[in-house]
Amino acid sequence: MTAFATPAAFLAALRGLPQADAAARSAAVARQGELTKPPGSLGRLEDIAVFMAGWQGNPLPRLDRGSAVVFAGNHGVVARGVSAFPASVTAQMVANFEAGGAAINALSHAAGLDLKIVPLDLDRPTADFTQAPAMSEEECLAAINAGAAAVADAPNLIVLGEMGIGNTTSAAALCLASFGGSASDWVGPGTGVDGDGIARKIAVVEAGFALHRDALTTPFEILRRLGGRELAAIAGAVVAARLAGVPVMLDGFICCAAIAPLAAACPDIVAHCLAGHVSAEPGHRALLERIELEPLLSMGMRLGEASGAATATLLVRAALATHAEMATFAEAGVSAA
Repeated sequence: MTAFATPAAFLAALRGLPQADAAARSAAVARQGELTKPPGSLGRLEDIAVFMAGWQGNPLPRLDRGSAVVFAGNHGVVARGVSAFPASVTAQMVANFEAGGAAINALSHAAGLDLKIVPLDLDRPTADFTQAPAMSEEECLAAINAGAAAVADAPNLIVLGEMGIGNTTSAAALCLASFGGSASDWVGPGTGVDGDGIARKIAVVEAGFALHRDALTTPFEILRRLGGRELAAIAGAVVAARLAGVPVMLDGFICCAAIAPLAAACPDIVAHCLAGHVSAEPGHRALLERIELEPLLSMGMRLGEASGAATATLLVRAALATHAEMATFAEAGVSAA
């Protein structure tokens, strides 16, 4: 299992990241050119197949061991009135996940994914980041390593998601610290707050950024000061997946915001990632443009909990099925020209 002993070790992993297998990619591209269809006629399905081939190191990639992981954490900043729901809902939803009653249970089953729920100290919310760093170094590193541990069984694809009341506020703060702009560029309604609620969220993000501005010097510091345990865990899972050669399917705004500090410092960190969808949260489209990922789906979804990413996994299955199961021109006796 990849584990990061120190914050410096975590940051060092961003340097010299492993790359996709060029030979497997080339072989997959060649196979696409031999299948019984006009070149490029399956559009992004062809791109997905080649992407998966490169990261699996296999010209005929598989998805027989897909894993969906939902990390859950609580946020002290909820006390500032940034959510339409109380922090207790996080634990209640985790119980619903574990009982099999949530959207992600149905969607992961439909997509053929094993589902893991990873609650992170739900009885101990992060600090209110307008008053202090959200986490100590030890707490942030522990959350990062909890994320890394989720990749230990090296699935063919890991689908990432989160649950945490108040975490759209942390996500907006991470985006502001990583890519600049104004708080209003990144803040949205989240669970459904009204105009007054959005104004409170903007004020909270501005206050947190002002308090920590001079200390936001590394991705680790941005995560620990403005993030949450579930967001740090997603960042840890993405880095560990890269080191293990496991492709990643990202969910919506919060999931992508979790890696915004990494992507701002090391844009190549997203090379092994697919963006499952663009969510209805306003900042997500702008964030995807900043990290240069094109979403697979645009369906107005904003639930979180890996729901959009799990849905997009069905497109990966379609891509791999056509790549592996279609006949070549030679096999079918069809003229290629």
